[in-house]
Parts: sequence; structure tokens; C-alpha cells
Amino acid sequence: MKTRKELTEEYKQLKFKMGVFQIRNMVNGKVFVESSINLDAIWNRHQAQLDFGSHPSKGLQKDWKELGKENFSFEILSEIEHRDGVNVDYKKELKLLENMYLEELQPFEEKGYNHVPKQ
Repeated sequence: MKTRKELTEEYKQLKFKMGVFQIRNMVNGKVFVESSINLDAIWNRHQAQLDFGSHPSKGLQKDWKELGKENFSFEILSEIEHRDGVNVDYKKELKLLENMYLEELQPFEEKGYNHVPKQ
């Protein structure tokens, strides 16, 4: 039986899919854009928040409740590959990539659920 320390170290060595994703409202086309170091887990987290009524995006939460989860899709926009042997700040890279998508897609107000960035 492995120790807790060994299990923790194994978990740290796992390589999850990382990247930028969107949650798309298939009725009105609005999107919520975000990045994650674990794309496999983030969709589950957002669904749980939306199902329990605790999602930080009030607009997305409202539409989810009114339209139902069957009218939303999870779409990966871009992935970042792991680079072995190189010390990389993946969170920083993901934030830069996310900002590029926010600038390109402008998912604010009538086009989406993200908050308008402060100038």
C-alpha cells in the first residue's frame, strides 16, 4: 500500500490537458471563456456550480436555470502542451492565451457572460 506522500507525488506527476475553453449557450450564442490547468475537471466544476446555483457569472447562471443544461456545450478552444525538462509557468501562459481569446471573441454583455475587463 502506498503512503500518502507517494500518492501525492504521483498525482503531481500526472499531466492534465490544459487550455482555454468556452461554455456556449446554444440558444442565443453567448459564451463564457476561461482557462484551466485541468480541462477534464473544469467542466465538472462549472456544471456543479451551475446546478447548485452558485456560479460566479450571474448571467450564465440565470440562462442555465431558465434553459437547462442540455442547451449548453463545453468546447475547448486551444490546448497547451506539456514541455518536459523545461520550467514553465503554465498558469501565466494560460492567462495570456485566455486574454487573447477574450480580446478576439469579446464575450461581454450581449455577446457573452464574461465581465468587461477594467481599463
